[in-house]
Amino acid sequence: MSKETLYGWGRTSPSVSDVISPATELEIIKDIATAKEFIARGLGRSYGDAAQLGGGTVIDNRDLDGVGVISYDGVVTVGAGTSIDELLSFSIPQGWFVPVTPGTRQVTLGGAVAADVHGKNHHLDGSLGNHVLEMRIITPQGAFTISPTNDGELFWATIGGMGLTGVITTVTLKMLKIETDLVLVDTERYENLDAVMSAMKSGDDAYKYSVAWVDCMTKGSSMGRAILTRGDHAKKSDAPTKKLEGPKPAKLFVPFDAPSGLLNSFTIKAFNELWFRAAPKKKLAQPQSLSAFFHPLDGVRDWNRLYGKRGFVQYQFAVPDSAGETVVKAIERLSTSGVPSFLAVLKRFGPSNNGLLSFPIPGWTLALDLPVGPSALPQVLDDLDEMVLSAGGRIYFAKDARLSHDKVHAMYPRLGEFLSIKDRVDPEHRLVSDLSRRLHIGR
Repeated sequence: MSKETLYGWGRTSPSVSDVISPATELEIIKDIATAKEFIARGLGRSYGDAAQLGGGTVIDNRDLDGVGVISYDGVVTVGAGTSIDELLSFSIPQGWFVPVTPGTRQVTLGGAVAADVHGKNHHLDGSLGNHVLEMRIITPQGAFTISPTNDGELFWATIGGMGLTGVITTVTLKMLKIETDLVLVDTERYENLDAVMSAMKSGDDAYKYSVAWVDCMTKGSSMGRAILTRGDHAKKSDAPTKKLEGPKPAKLFVPFDAPSGLLNSFTIKAFNELWFRAAPKKKLAQPQSLSAFFHPLDGVRDWNRLYGKRGFVQYQFAVPDSAGETVVKAIERLSTSGVPSFLAVLKRFGPSNNGLLSFPIPGWTLALDLPVGPSALPQVLDDLDEMVLSAGGRIYFAKDARLSHDKVHAMYPRLGEFLSIKDRVDPEHRLVSDLSRRLHIGR
């Protein structure tokens, strides 16, 4: 056991914890028997405090078994400490891709299940939990194999449950068959937010993947101008000589922390102008590699250092279709506040799954990267919280480091059901994180 000072990417203060690295389920069972409070941790790249536990025990799951054999119909069992990057390095050459991926490959499968990650295809395929067939999980009450039909209550409490129901050790997943390692991408530029939202609402269902980059620094008739990229996996007939190759390591890296304040209103406005003008007004069926389309930031190691030592806050919300105007109001609030957003990503969500704390709801989701520094930032985020709450929306736990506990029950109306199941498998409330403490979940 070692004592480490752990930082999530979104944290501004350390969380000192005892960190252990068991390699087997038996070791985990023995370790948690003597731990007063504990939580699992993967690669430690969460933007918030979901895998932090000041004064408690953090179970580093990276030593758990890796990737099993992929069956003829694409079913694979993966150790919870295996990253999506490692899985794809194994699966892509065999013609299989993950059914859902977030914007980075550098997340473990255990963490991806705990956050019920979503991607550019939620409008058609839902989140990762929709494709999980079963899991192994260790709770204070013992080790269990769970699935939608075998203790479905615990299964759906664990999907999106932020690790608070137990330590996931393996995940059995249904993969997606692919013929090439390319995506054929259509790119279109839109002069304002209303135009791109209309295009997404009417046309996204014709594509497997869809995402829009939005400029939050513009005002007036060009407020929320956007670049919309949508695509589908290329077939062999589209690229007959192309080999199936796994992801490559990052070729670029940021060697030092940028000066604080480098990313400010002036520099971000200039960057956004160049980025928008560089995008084609309309370009169809452009071949892009899987890495370039799904995980562009993974091509730059330590990219977060561009934000300087003060770092950044990531903020993501979802609102129902009927409250699409909230997206407009949120971007208007940002554009008039003087708080710059370096990256804003807009996507459509399809139907929710049965995850009690799963984030997606049918409608819209907007994710923002906001450099820490502007004095108006805390108030702007509080205002966005109120907008989202009033619209019947919610904030994503996996990217949160500041939400007030008094809003959680309204945002997640099935929290009571989750707490009942957590009480069953963790009656002494030993599965704890800094997030659960802050939001009063399970204590």
